[in-house]
Amino acid sequence: MSDVKFKDALIVWIRIGLLSFGGPAGQIALMHRIIVDEKKWLDEPRFLHALNYCMLLPGPEAQQLATYVGWLLHGVKGGIAAGVLFIFPGALAIFVLSCLYVLFGDLAVTEGIFFGLKAAVLAIVVESLIRIGRRTLRGILKPALAVGGFVALFAFNVPFPLVVLGAGIIGYAAAHKLVGDGTKQPQKETSTETVLRPGTRGAAWSCFFLWALTVGGLLLVLGYDNVFTQIAVFFSKMATVTFGGAYAVLAYVAQQGVENFQWLEPGEMLEVLGLAETTPGPLILVTQFVGFLAAYRQAALEPSLVAASLGALLTIWVTFLPCFLWIFAGAPYVEKLRGNRKLSAALAAITAVVVGVIANLALWFAVNALFADHFRITGFGVDLRLPEPGSVDGPMLALVVVAFICVLRLRMGILSLLGTCAMLGALWVLWTT
Repeated sequence: MSDVKFKDALIVWIRIGLLSFGGPAGQIALMHRIIVDEKKWLDEPRFLHALNYCMLLPGPEAQQLATYVGWLLHGVKGGIAAGVLFIFPGALAIFVLSCLYVLFGDLAVTEGIFFGLKAAVLAIVVESLIRIGRRTLRGILKPALAVGGFVALFAFNVPFPLVVLGAGIIGYAAAHKLVGDGTKQPQKETSTETVLRPGTRGAAWSCFFLWALTVGGLLLVLGYDNVFTQIAVFFSKMATVTFGGAYAVLAYVAQQGVENFQWLEPGEMLEVLGLAETTPGPLILVTQFVGFLAAYRQAALEPSLVAASLGALLTIWVTFLPCFLWIFAGAPYVEKLRGNRKLSAALAAITAVVVGVIANLALWFAVNALFADHFRITGFGVDLRLPEPGSVDGPMLALVVVAFICVLRLRMGILSLLGTCAMLGALWVLWTT
């Protein structure tokens, strides 16, 4: 690793940032192909160990994996370069699309495009659920964890962090069962030397103080009722408690951003996810759009692109700064944990419960996209939000069926699917107006 030149690594990270389409699975596969197979900068066990640690962290695992690998190659400067370059192309693209959305979102063609994107996103999420479930849910305990997570979130509205924490504890306690039902036990390493590069501990503390200064300063200067303070507090909390990748995070962001803060409408969460699917970088950049709209609509009496831009930048800052903190604080010591059976089992349990989380997300999106009216059932701890059957949106249902055929039968790629559905949505709106 010491023979890798920093300028060569920069070129590779720029390349990965520009090509990182397809969600975390595609991004991790891309990094593996380039870093392990093509460049041979890391061997397979070291790469997979880094990935396992990143999967246990809150936040986007692919971006954190890039930061981890960059740190292994070149220390703190390598970690920062890799992490920033991984998200920069996608962040720039989402910013431009956010501006276009607020400026032209009321045009018929634009509305039709986003109408089609909703159907595509539903198909993408369900296909992701099927793929992850087939790969993950082996044995008895893992399917039980997935079902339990879904029921806890959908029927009882249990806080997401408690669901993930409970799964991790169960996995740690039942390590022998999880390893026995398909979880690959890591190989023991001959060396347990802790990797602690110069400046890593200082970088971790710097990330923490910058993060605390941002949130604390806004609370003191602007007060909690200000939209910028709410953005900083909310997305900081999201960065610390949301596990399992972007699809799992979105259920939490949607619930709070739509129902609690009322920054945007339920349909807009589907539209922004469609935007994020068309751009490189981690899907969690969807939060940038939420912060953009929140500041655009609530920062002043009149909508302001300046305020919206500040809201987007603040969202990115408080969302991704903790990602660098987790790597710089933990990676030097996690290098000692290669071969730890219980850590592997805790990861397997969290991965299993995330399948239930994605199922909850898919159902939430479907209910809001396909039905105009809803009703609630409450009592005895149950809090269900169900659709009115008579309020189904026929054109959306037809487009969803087309999207599912494209994904599940025709095996259409993400960009092709989004383009097809966006075109059909635009044609439908133009034909009916």
